Amino acid sequence: MEELASLLEATDAASANRLLVVNGPNINMLGVREPKIYGRKTYADLVRLCRKAAREAGFSECRCFQSNHEGDLVDVIQAAYGEFDGIVINPAAYTHTSVALLDALKSVALPTIEVHISKVDEREDFRQVSYVRAACFETIVGMGLDGYRKAIKDMAAYLREHKGAEKN
Repeated sequence: MEELASLLEATDAASANRLLVVNGPNINMLGVREPKIYGRKTYADLVRLCRKAAREAGFSECRCFQSNHEGDLVDVIQAAYGEFDGIVINPAAYTHTSVALLDALKSVALPTIEVHISKVDEREDFRQVSYVRAACFETIVGMGLDGYRKAIKDMAAYLREHKGAEKN
């Protein structure tokens, strides 16, 4: 009987969704960088928020990754293929410049939500363009770190809806 219980637990864990949260340049400087725009909470606070929100939304894993280097971000997105069920991404400054991130997201074809802490649509003209948006089913802006919580909840709902549709 114990073997059956542990097998069922393993099956439940295997069927639970896994989430990757990707953050681009300078997100590691949260709490220090322009606190009037980005707030006083730190990157460690953001990671805690994401992991808690993911647990509450039913994800079995929430892996958070941050890099200031475009190639590292491309590498982690590519490595997500077959390992994760969805991606939440704040490409930060690469939002406005990186075709490489767009191509990586399109390559893995995982459901993706774009998040921005600030109201990028109310900032400088160059911030009005988002290359990665073309690979995302939703974009969340201007909610501070709570935008990540919303993105995680929305991703969980999206995966429930679409995985259920695949089984029918």
